[in-house]
Amino acid sequence: MESRNMRNTIQGVVEKAGTMNKTIVVKVTYRVKDPLYKKVVQKSRKFKAHDENNECGVGDVVQLMETRPLSKEKRFRVVKIVEKAE
Repeated sequence: MESRNMRNTIQGVVEKAGTMNKTIVVKVTYRVKDPLYKKVVQKSRKFKAHDENNECGVGDVVQLMETRPLSKEKRFRVVKIVEKAE
């Protein structure tokens, strides 16, 4: 069970919840420096994650952990809700 802690964890904002059962869409933004112009730009990527209890809502900040493929596009599961949306 100790190897479970070695898995990738990412943090992002829930963009879509409720349309799919036990599934949420999380947007993860990160900052990257352009190799040529050295300007820092913000990029984002969307992930589908497994939400077992359907407790996440739109705007929540959640922490995701990498897991085995749960469906065609789901590769993450919700570890915890860091901050609830108002």
